[in-house]
Amino acid sequence: MAFIRRVRTGSGATAVQIAEYARGRQRIVTHVGSAHTEAELGVLLQRARELLEDPEQGVLDLGIGPTAPVTSLVPPAREVGLFDAPQAVVDRGRDGPGRVVSTDSRVLFEALATVFTDLGFDALEDAVFRDLVIARVVEPTSILDTGRVLIDLGVRPASEKTMRRTLARAYQGTYRDKVAQLCFDHALTSGDVSLVLYDVTTLYFEAEKEDDLRKVGFSKERRVDPQVVVGLLVDRRGFPLEIGCYEGNKAETSTIVPIVKQFQARHDVGDMVVVADAGMLSATNLRELDEADLRFIVGSRVTKAPMDLASHFRWHGDAFADAQVIDTLTPRTGRRSENDTAVRAEPVWGPIAHPGSWRAVWAYSAKRAARDNKTLTLQENRARAVIAGEKAARTPRFVKTSGDRHALDEAALARARRLVGLKGYVTNIPAQLMPASEVIGSYHELWHVEQSFRMSKTDLRARPMFHRTRDAIEAHLTIVFTALAVSREVQARTGLAIRNVVRQLRPLRSATIAINGATQTFVPAIPADKQAILDAIQGRTHALSK
Repeated sequence: MAFIRRVRTGSGATAVQIAEYARGRQRIVTHVGSAHTEAELGVLLQRARELLEDPEQGVLDLGIGPTAPVTSLVPPAREVGLFDAPQAVVDRGRDGPGRVVSTDSRVLFEALATVFTDLGFDALEDAVFRDLVIARVVEPTSILDTGRVLIDLGVRPASEKTMRRTLARAYQGTYRDKVAQLCFDHALTSGDVSLVLYDVTTLYFEAEKEDDLRKVGFSKERRVDPQVVVGLLVDRRGFPLEIGCYEGNKAETSTIVPIVKQFQARHDVGDMVVVADAGMLSATNLRELDEADLRFIVGSRVTKAPMDLASHFRWHGDAFADAQVIDTLTPRTGRRSENDTAVRAEPVWGPIAHPGSWRAVWAYSAKRAARDNKTLTLQENRARAVIAGEKAARTPRFVKTSGDRHALDEAALARARRLVGLKGYVTNIPAQLMPASEVIGSYHELWHVEQSFRMSKTDLRARPMFHRTRDAIEAHLTIVFTALAVSREVQARTGLAIRNVVRQLRPLRSATIAINGATQTFVPAIPADKQAILDAIQGRTHALSK
């Protein structure tokens, strides 16, 4: 009679053999293999059963029919002694073929957890907070649905109540301060913080009523929902450094100084340059930044060009050469200029020589001029269509209204045509410290903060928000702020957008298989291109080309 037996080997493995009794003694018919894990043992036992049950099997000379009884497994009671006959473990049954219990994307989770740790965020000693951050990077969703995302990532999620308690700690504790400090330390070691970029955005709510924080205010998307104003400070690579939340009706220009001063006080930073767009251009902002001994570069409005370039227009007319740069002055307040148009040469700005002015740099681009002219032509055509009654719309640009009559504002259109191609920058940095080309180049780094905002709004889905209280909103922004740091670091290491990284790594599924009462998880086969992304995230290779 043939049977299956298990024998413990000297190396600690378990040998699976098929044997038979011949003349009262055991004879080994075939050695199926040796197993070092429960999963391997299950596979070998299954193979042995198949060999016993296959009537066509020609490798076993058992002298038995295909319906030979199969006995169940019993673990050996003791090790085989030197003079003992090996004990046979007779298998009298089977529990069916192996089955996949679950699959998950733990490869992706572990990669993002590596970045989370490398940034020092493990110092918070809160695994639930880490899981909430990584879940937001992978698939932003509500607290109720976050558990599903974590299970798909191979993580046992905390309960909803535990997640909400973690959110409460994220605001009531020092999480935001610790994360901001760790972000600053990382930015300092990987680059520098001598130049920081600032911008604001609005996050709206699915709410009908306003409260002390969520208020209806100016929306670039012309929404009428309650909203909050969020300010974000990043380094020149777009890595987040500071975040602030303000009432929805707060003017954008009044947010930059509190954020910058908060950042300055937190890290005891003295000498740095703050770059912001023209929306931050206000006399009060620039004065307060200057009084705080901070250097700034902000965009100027084209409407200020006629005054700032009055000397150029007098001596050179409307002629500009492509890539021409004019370094001049702009009044701090009002329309009183310290630039003497009777002098052909532009003045060289200095804080002592020109106490009523800031330095203004204007640049002309032929490519920008072509784009501006195209836009103006479209606006002119729209204005003419409204005047002719061909289009019913709110009064567009370049339309003068007198009673019920509409007319084209030829003078305004001519002024706009005169200024096409010009872009201005206002700063308090003397030319001896920063040439005009560097002023322009520093301002053009603003696309990094704009990209970070796009990531927070789209990839991390910071809005719309369903939180109601200020504490919950601030906690939500702390999660988004931390997730943004992880996302920007992944992007810096791989050279790929975070959505691209998630899209490529999430399909790498680990499988948990159950067979014969044993379970084991097997990692997926990873193609070379996906392995290159994982290596880059873990810092083993240089950033991938886009």
